[in-house]
Amino acid sequence: MNVSLTLSFEQRFDRSPDGSIWAAGGFNASFWDAYLEVFDSVRVMARVRAVARQPDRSARADRDGVTFAPLPYYVGPAQHVLRAPSIFSVAGDLASTGEAFMLRGPSILASYLGVHLSRRRRPYGIEVVGDPYDVFAPGAVDHPLRPVFRWLTTSRLRHECAHACAASYVTEAALQQRYPCLGPSFAISSIRLLPEAIVDTPRVYTRPARRIVFVGSLEQLYKGPDVLLGAAAQLVASGRELAVTIVGDGRRRAELEDSAAARALGDRIHFAGWLPGGQAIRRELDRADLFVLPSRTEGLPRAMVEAMARGLPCIGSTAGGIPELLPPECLASPGDAASLASAIARLADDPERLTLTSAQNLARAHRFSMTVLAPRRTEFLRTLRTITEEFLALRGRASPTARTAR
Repeated sequence: MNVSLTLSFEQRFDRSPDGSIWAAGGFNASFWDAYLEVFDSVRVMARVRAVARQPDRSARADRDGVTFAPLPYYVGPAQHVLRAPSIFSVAGDLASTGEAFMLRGPSILASYLGVHLSRRRRPYGIEVVGDPYDVFAPGAVDHPLRPVFRWLTTSRLRHECAHACAASYVTEAALQQRYPCLGPSFAISSIRLLPEAIVDTPRVYTRPARRIVFVGSLEQLYKGPDVLLGAAAQLVASGRELAVTIVGDGRRRAELEDSAAARALGDRIHFAGWLPGGQAIRRELDRADLFVLPSRTEGLPRAMVEAMARGLPCIGSTAGGIPELLPPECLASPGDAASLASAIARLADDPERLTLTSAQNLARAHRFSMTVLAPRRTEFLRTLRTITEEFLALRGRASPTARTAR
């Protein structure tokens, strides 16, 4: 039996006049490889807008075996409210015509599809890649309905995980404890390190770390770049020489640049803007002495794992799965610039600890190599396929899109 997978996806896509689908942010068509190893085809339920040409900084997202079921396009809560009835209707149509289903959450789009699947008593898998409890934490989002969003999204994700036939989580334990699945559960990071992303040997430090790098979106303040600026100001005021490179772009960049200037940090903070993934990011990591990511919300941060794979000592917050990567002495409280400055100072001023931490981080990064994670991901997807095939067989027929037996 051929089995197609319908996958809900929160990322927004663009469609050029020739029908090609494009995505920004380092996303490309290789993302679907793991799904196509197990399923015969993939149908992506996502927002897609028509554009006149290929957008800048984008990569082709469609490929053989992958089709897109476009949802009405929106950005932000206000536009979402206007288009929600249409989106919910499309999700219902997809639930009635698909075979296997995967929710990728947290996501309101995944929740729409999940409601229809539950009504039809259809099995589905879920990939949990973040935590809405942290996404809508105080200081992470500036919206009057933030507490309502926090309650609603966490409640929905708990329900979706509890009723999924199988679940994968990007953390080893943090998300599993907050959003448990009654069926088989798998700890599978969405990070897949290629061999060239991992250095052969750790670093040896003979002097304090003074070059800090941050990698993250500046669209919102989820990753805490404002907290890093506050910590940098405190460190400079204490007499430390410091140079901070911020890699990333988004609508909050101008605000952050103004903040750096107001703190008299202009010559110490370099906003590098958006960089393509891969070698360009690795060059910035290799130039730095220390990686800092004071996130307010996290699943398991790809940027931090990539930094660890370059042998970089890291400082992070206690959000999400970061404590699964770093020891307590390398953690700071989310949103707390003083706590962050203290954590940076303790590590950056101690070359012996920097050298030890480099070796520890590089060793941990090997857990995210493709050779380690690929078999686990395949097992999860095969579990979903097997449960789906058993469900279809019990119904006495294949779904409307099923084809001939293998």
